[in-house]
Amino acid sequence: MYQHSESWIENVQILKIIIEMFLPHMNHLTLEQTFFSQVLPKTVKLFDDMMYELTSQASGLSSQNLEIQTTLRNILQTMVQVLGVLTGCVQHVCATQESVILESIHSLPSSVLHIIKSTFVHCKNSESVYSGHLHLVSDLLQALFKEAYALQKQLMELLDMVCMDPLVDETADILNMVLVIHSLLDICSVISSMDQAFHANTWKFIIKQSVKHQSIIKSQLKHKDIIASLCEDTIFSFHSCLQLAEQMTQSDTQDNADYRLFRKTLKLCRFFANSLLHYTKEFHPFLSDSCCILHQLYLQIYSKFPPSLYAVRVSKAHQEEIAGTFLVTLDPLISQLLACQPFMQVVLDRKIDLPCELQFPQCLLLVVVMDKLPSQPVDVQTLWCAESQLSESATRISLLKAIFYSFEQCSGELSLPVHLQGVESKGQAEVAVTLYQHVCVHLCTFITSFHPSLFPELDAALLDAVLSSKMITSLLAMDAWCFLARYGTAELCAHHVTLVAHLIKSCPAECYQLINLSILLKRLFFFMAPPHQVEFIQKFSPKEAENLPLWQYISFQAFSAELRKQTAHEVTKVGTAQCRKWLGSSRTLEELESLNIALSALLAVCNSASEALDIGQQTEVIEVASQLWVFLNVKQVTSQPYVQQTFSLLLPLLGFFVPTVDPQLISQVVTLQTSLLKLEPPDHVRLAIVDFVPSLGRLFIPKAIQDKILPSLSYILALLLADRNWLVEQHTLEAFTQFAEGTNHEEIVPQCLSSEEAKNKVVAFLEKARFVDETEAAKVERVKQEKGIFWEPTANMTVEEAKWPSLQPYAKRARHEFPSEEEYRSALQAAAGALEATESLLQKSPAPAWLLLEVEALQERIEKLKRYIL
Repeated sequence: MYQHSESWIENVQILKIIIEMFLPHMNHLTLEQTFFSQVLPKTVKLFDDMMYELTSQASGLSSQNLEIQTTLRNILQTMVQVLGVLTGCVQHVCATQESVILESIHSLPSSVLHIIKSTFVHCKNSESVYSGHLHLVSDLLQALFKEAYALQKQLMELLDMVCMDPLVDETADILNMVLVIHSLLDICSVISSMDQAFHANTWKFIIKQSVKHQSIIKSQLKHKDIIASLCEDTIFSFHSCLQLAEQMTQSDTQDNADYRLFRKTLKLCRFFANSLLHYTKEFHPFLSDSCCILHQLYLQIYSKFPPSLYAVRVSKAHQEEIAGTFLVTLDPLISQLLACQPFMQVVLDRKIDLPCELQFPQCLLLVVVMDKLPSQPVDVQTLWCAESQLSESATRISLLKAIFYSFEQCSGELSLPVHLQGVESKGQAEVAVTLYQHVCVHLCTFITSFHPSLFPELDAALLDAVLSSKMITSLLAMDAWCFLARYGTAELCAHHVTLVAHLIKSCPAECYQLINLSILLKRLFFFMAPPHQVEFIQKFSPKEAENLPLWQYISFQAFSAELRKQTAHEVTKVGTAQCRKWLGSSRTLEELESLNIALSALLAVCNSASEALDIGQQTEVIEVASQLWVFLNVKQVTSQPYVQQTFSLLLPLLGFFVPTVDPQLISQVVTLQTSLLKLEPPDHVRLAIVDFVPSLGRLFIPKAIQDKILPSLSYILALLLADRNWLVEQHTLEAFTQFAEGTNHEEIVPQCLSSEEAKNKVVAFLEKARFVDETEAAKVERVKQEKGIFWEPTANMTVEEAKWPSLQPYAKRARHEFPSEEEYRSALQAAAGALEATESLLQKSPAPAWLLLEVEALQERIEKLKRYIL
C-alpha cells in the first residue's frame, strides 16, 4: 500500500502506522532488508516532491490568494508529520538496541540526513523563497525546523551507539560512516548562521565520531574538507566577535546584553579552535594538503587583531579577553604543526606572495615558530633552519632568512611604529615594545639556544641580511650579530671581525654592501678582546697603505689608550704620506680614489682619536688639507663624483682644526661653498657644507676679512634654510642652532633669517612644534596606502628577486644629442610671445595681486639661465 499510494497524506498515514504498529514486532537484525531499504527510498522521494512543490508555488503566496496559502500550509504540515514519524523510527531503534551495527541500519542515516539537510536549507532560504510573505507560514516553518532539530539530535544519539570492529574490514560500514560524517559536515555549513548551539553540537559530534572510529575510517575521510570548514567557522565566529567588540567600543557603553552576546561568541571561537586543535592532533599524518588552510587561518586572524594596521578598533579590555580566551588556543596548534614538513614548506615557501595585510601576521608567525624550535628535537630544528640539506630547498628558504625577508615587508608597522606585548622583567611591569624590538629580542634569544650543527646556516643568514639593500633589515642583522659577538666566545668574535675585514677589502668599489659591512666592523671591533685587537693590528697593519681601506672604517675608541695612540699615529703617518704622494704626482682624477681613502682614514682618526695626535701631526694634517684644497674648483666639484667625495672629506677635516686654520683658507672655503650652492650641487655635497657650518661657530674671524666672510656665510645659511630637500633642511636647522649658540659674530644670525619662512622654520624647530597635526587613524590610513605603493612593484617577484637587486651593470646610456639652434630659437620665441601677451593684458585691466610674485620668480629663473650661459 505504501509503495503504490500516490497521495502524500495517505503515504504519511501509512508510514506512521508501519512505524508505530509494525516496527516494534520486526527482528532488529533484519530491519535493513525488510523495512529500511523498502520504505525509506520512497519516503525520501515523497519529501523531495513536497519540497519541490513547496518552492515552486511559494512565489505566489499572498494574503489575498487563500488557495495557495492553504496548499502551502498543508504541505508544510505534512512535512512536519514526516519528520515526526522518522524521529519515532530512530527513537525505536535506539530503545531496542544497546549497540548498533551500521550495516543493519544502512539506509536509515543516509535517508534521514538527506531530509534534514533539505529542511534546513529551505528554512535558511525561506525569506527569499516566500518573497516577503514569510509571516503567513512562519509558524509552520518554525515547527518544521524544530522537528528537523529533534530528528538530527535523535539520529546523533543512534549513531553514537554504532560499533565498528577495527579488526574486521567491513568496507560497506566504513563507507557508510564516512558518508554520515560528510553529510553532517554539509549540514554544519547550512546551520552555521541559524543556531550557534546546534551548530557547535553538530561539530562536536563530527569530531567525536571521527576520532572514535579513526583507526578504521582515517584513510577515507576528507580531512581537507573538515579542516577547511572548521577554519571557516572559526574565522567567521572571530569576525563576529570583533564586530561586537567594535560596536561596544564605538558606543562607549557596556550594555549587558551586548557583552553577554560577545562572551557567547568568544566561547564559540574557543570551541572551534579547540576542535581544530583536537582534530589536527588526532589526524596529524593526514594534514599534508591542509597546511595552506591552517597557515591562512593564522594569518587571517592576526591580520584583523590589534596591533595590525588592518585591525578593527577594539578596547584594551576586549583585546585582552579575546587574546586570553581564544588566541591562546592557536599557540599549541602551531606547536603541533612544527614537525609537519608540508606546513614548513608552506610557511617558508620561496615564492610566497602575501597581500599587504598578511605580511605582518606572517612575521609574527615566524617569530612564534622561532620561539618554539629550541624545545624541539634536532631533526625538527634542522627541518626549519637548514636550507641546503633537503631536496625541496629549491622551493623554500630557511627560517632565519624568511624572518629577515618578512620583517622588511612590514614597513608600515615599523614606521608608525606598532607596539606588541613586551616581556616581563623581574620586579618591573610589562612594557609594550616596537616590532623591531620584538623581533630583535626573540632573534637574539633564539641564537642563545641555536644548535651547534646549524651555526653555518646562522652565519649565512646573518651575512645575507647584513648585505641587504634594505637598511632596516641590515640593522636588525647587525644587532643580532653584535649580540652573538657578546654572547659567544672571544675567539668567535675575533674570527667574525677578521672575516668582515677580508670582505671589506675584497669589495671592488663603493656600494651599499660595503657601507653595511663597514658599520658592522666598527661595531664588532668594540667587542674584541685586547689580545685579539693586537693580533688584528699585526694582521692588517696600519703601517701599510693597502690596509687604509680597512682602517677608514674602524673607531679608534675601541682600543686602549696605548693602542689608540699607536694606531692613530701610524694611520696618520701613512695617510698624510699618501696625500703628499698624490700632490707630488700628476694629480689625475683616476688617482683620486686612493687619495680619498687616505683622507677618509685621517678623518676616522680625527673623529675617534684626535686627542692622540700631537701638535706636529695635527699641523701635518692641516698642511696637507690646505694644499689639497687649492686644487678644488667649482666646475670639477659639480661634475666629478670623485672630486665631490674629496670635497666632502676635506671639509670635516678642516672643521676639526678650524681655530688653527689660516683665515685666508677659511675665506676660500666659504667662497667656494657659496659658488657651489648657486649651482644647486647634489644632496651629499650640500650636506657636507651643512655639517661644516657648526665648526665656523667656534671661529673668531679677524676684522680684516669679516666683510668678505660674514656676508657669504649669511648667504650660505639662508640658501640652506630655504632648501626643499627635507633631509638637508633638517640638518641645516640643527647646524644653524649650533652655529648660533657658539658664534661670537651674533650679528650674522638675524641676517640669515631674511625671510619669514626661514624665521618660522627656526622658531618651530626650537619649539619642537609639529608641522602636521595628524590623527592616529589618519596616520594609520596613510601608512597603509604607502605600504601598498611600496609593495606593488615587487608584488609579482619571487622572494629572492624582491630581496636582491640585480648586480648586473646598467645598460649604457644612449648618447646625448645636443639641442639644435632652432630649438633654442623656438623656445625663446614662445617665451617672448607669453611676455607680450601678459603686457597686453596689463594695458587692459589692473594686475592681480599674485602677478608681481610670479614675475619676480621668472626674473630669478632668467638670472639662473644667465649663469649657465656664462
